[in-house]
Parts: sequence; structure tokens; C-alpha cells
Amino acid sequence: MFESLELFRTAGALMRHAAARQAQAAINVAQADTPGYRARMLPSFAETLAEGSLRATRPGHFGAASDPTAASRLRAVDAGGEAAPNGNTVSLEREMSASVQASREHNQALAVWRHAVTVLRTSLGGR
Repeated sequence: MFESLELFRTAGALMRHAAARQAQAAINVAQADTPGYRARMLPSFAETLAEGSLRATRPGHFGAASDPTAASRLRAVDAGGEAAPNGNTVSLEREMSASVQASREHNQALAVWRHAVTVLRTSLGGR
């Protein structure tokens, strides 16, 4: 049961992914007044996983094969949106929403991590 603790690896990957999404939102906000800047966004964690980072380790089982936040997988794409007269596409409302979503993802991963540690400690006879 404890040979491979994929839950910890996946929760850690979700935390790193949330941090990368938060960083991208911060970059976009910092460039909000730069003429011609095109806002960029990272795919969601679910989209990143769907791109093929899951592999079957045995029949009927899937596990996180690799870190889905590897640099080669996290490519920011144009966020789209209407351009301002100076050509900038940053929407502060959209960036605020992306920041909140990244924070929620991080908190969710942290809660999973904490509960998994509690289960592991309990199964080992600790408190």
C-alpha cells in the first residue's frame, strides 16, 4: 500500500502548478500598462494531466507518471481578450480571478496533503 505514495506526489504537483499560475497572473498584472503586451495564461491542472502525464502502471490503475508541472508541459498561451487602444490585452478582473483560482487550487492541494499525512501517521500508530 505504501510502496508508492502517488497522492503526495500529485498534491505537490498541484501546489507547484498553482504557484506557476499565480506567478503568470502576477507577470500579467505587472505588464498591464505595457503597450502591445498580450496577456498569457497557463492551462489548468486538469488540462495538464489530460495532455498525457498519466500512465497505466498495472491493469485498471492510473498514477501520476511524471510531474505535470515540468517546464516542457507548462507553456503559457495567449489569454485572448479585447485589446485596449495601446494593444494591451491584460484584464485586471481576469487576472484577479485567475489569482483567486490559483490560491484555491493551492489550498485544496494543501488540504489533501495534510489529510494524507494524518492517514499515514494513524496507520503507523502515531497521533
